[in-house]
Amino acid sequence: MPGRNHSRQFKLECCRQVATGQRRPAQLCREHSLAESALLRWRKEYEARGEEAFTEEQPSSREEALEARVAELERFCGKLSLENELLEKGLSKRRSNGGAP
Repeated sequence: MPGRNHSRQFKLECCRQVATGQRRPAQLCREHSLAESALLRWRKEYEARGEEAFTEEQPSSREEALEARVAELERFCGKLSLENELLEKGLSKRRSNGGAP
């Protein structure tokens, strides 16, 4: 069922059941009509973050927040650079055609 939002508690419980061997992934997917890809994503996050999984990650320090902002601005600059390049190519083609549409 696309677009379903499962609670944090439900995701944690599913991951715990697989981690402890209480249930197999295929069994959980059948019982709850889950896509295997969704359960796999949940399990990866659970393995990476443990009981803190499925909560918003907050930068733990001012430095991390600044690094995240720099990364965001670098992505934005890259996008602008690409757009600028495309516009320049379009303009040069228009000029080489004598300005005709």
